[in-house]
Amino acid sequence: MSATTDETQSAVAADIADERLIQSQGLGGQARAVWNRLKGGELGMLPVVIGLIVISLVFYSQEPTFLSSKSLVNITLFAAPVGVIALGIVLVLLLGEIDLSVGSVSGFAAASMAVLVANKSQSLIVGMIAGILIGTLIGSVYALLYTRLGVPSFVFSLAGLLGFQGALLYVLGDQGTIVLPTDSGLRQFARERFLSDGAAYVLLAVVVLAYVGSQLLMVRRRKAAGLTPPNLTMVGIKAVLLAGGLGFLTYYLGIDRGWGYLFVLFVALVVVMDLMLRKTTWGRHVYAVGGNEEAARRAGIKVGRIYFSVFAATSTFAALGGILLAGQLTSVSQSSGTTDTNLTAIAAAVIGGTSLFGGRGSAYSALLGIIVLQAIQSGLNLMNVDSSVRFMVTGAVLLLAVAIDSVSRRVRSSSGRG
Repeated sequence: MSATTDETQSAVAADIADERLIQSQGLGGQARAVWNRLKGGELGMLPVVIGLIVISLVFYSQEPTFLSSKSLVNITLFAAPVGVIALGIVLVLLLGEIDLSVGSVSGFAAASMAVLVANKSQSLIVGMIAGILIGTLIGSVYALLYTRLGVPSFVFSLAGLLGFQGALLYVLGDQGTIVLPTDSGLRQFARERFLSDGAAYVLLAVVVLAYVGSQLLMVRRRKAAGLTPPNLTMVGIKAVLLAGGLGFLTYYLGIDRGWGYLFVLFVALVVVMDLMLRKTTWGRHVYAVGGNEEAARRAGIKVGRIYFSVFAATSTFAALGGILLAGQLTSVSQSSGTTDTNLTAIAAAVIGGTSLFGGRGSAYSALLGIIVLQAIQSGLNLMNVDSSVRFMVTGAVLLLAVAIDSVSRRVRSSSGRG
């Protein structure tokens, strides 16, 4: 035990020394540190960012309207509902598990909401709360099956995929399709509500100031703890790039309709979940359990509680995404939450950079991944390509993402042994 402790302390001391050396070398040191991480297999979201750029250039060369303001607004708008479902998939993948039933759960929750609102004359708030709680309940049952009975997540989620698809058909009954009222606030929120130019720029300023404030707070805390603070020059550069990038996007999208309320909600959920994963004890425990469950258990982490919270959150996000998708499509039908929705959500999380092996990924994986998939669909639609090609292209992109993850994982393992 003593030898292990000494090795750990030596490693921590070496990491601190390396960090201080990097900071003392300024921007050059930062650049070399990034390069070293890339060589060590720490690719982060770089592959998906490069992929999105390549996809955009290819479609733009074939159909220039792909990068028009109207096209980009549509991409953001239609990406949001399934992106919310993908956010839940990110969480369960971080544990090295899977939920194959998110599409069916989303359709069942949406159908339950629609029946309450359209057929039972309940308020929209009551219907939405009921639909979301259904998702939470399903996830809680999944957690009990996993932690108490030891049923593999693949098995119970596959059963859920089939079972809740049947439940969807049962709830809809002979109607087959339920159309939401034309004056429904959900329809308006998901399809018609957009930020005004003034509100969009105010939100942009808040985001940039929040980023700068969080970095300055980190500088203060690290100095107080005797640790090396972030390089202020790099903080300033990142803030300028963030402001410039968001400012241009806000201007360009504003040429058409601007930022939709639905997409803003999706991004807000991603940001909140990212903060929870990176800044809270719960988030650190999620990564720890996904990285090595036995080590996490020996460290005193309540592994069962982590699984319970993640499975419940995954199904809750699935229910919320299904309800938002119903508002966007203005109805719920027997095809709601079918295989297309299910596999798109899972593919988005993986393509966005979340590892299938657990312990590695980010909430932003859902955002980037679903944007990539929606961009592919939008580009192929503009080119009047058959939907069969879209499935093949999506499959190829998914395979490429998993291959990159496997290679980078092998490189990290080799670097660790070295």
